[in-house]
Amino acid sequence: MAADGLTTLPSDYGPKETMDRLEAEIRAKGIVVFARIDHAAGADQAGLSLRPTEVLIFGNAKAGTPLMQAEQTIGIDLPLKALVWQDANGKVWLSYNEPGWLAQRHELPPGTKAMVDTMADGLRGLARKATAKQ
Repeated sequence: MAADGLTTLPSDYGPKETMDRLEAEIRAKGIVVFARIDHAAGADQAGLSLRPTEVLIFGNAKAGTPLMQAEQTIGIDLPLKALVWQDANGKVWLSYNEPGWLAQRHELPPGTKAMVDTMADGLRGLARKATAKQ
């Protein structure tokens, strides 16, 4: 069952390589990477097991600030996040919150649509480059 507003793509690569590729693509575009969180490593430190699961937190103040100026509550969902995870069958996936869904969630005004669409297009392109063999 898919979560509302969540886009999930299959990856042709392993979990670490998928996340490494995504991070490299993001940095190459001049987007700031704020954190890379390895949930599986955290689980291991707590004596628990978890399949590979990592989150990357990234953003660009020039894109995010106008959205927060329009509706500050979107700040709870910005900067953007991407999740790379491996399912029980060993398949690797990349998931992220769809910017259009975030805009609806926070009731952004119509004047922000172009910025949200640009953000969505950029995120879609980054995700494809990280997950698909060219």
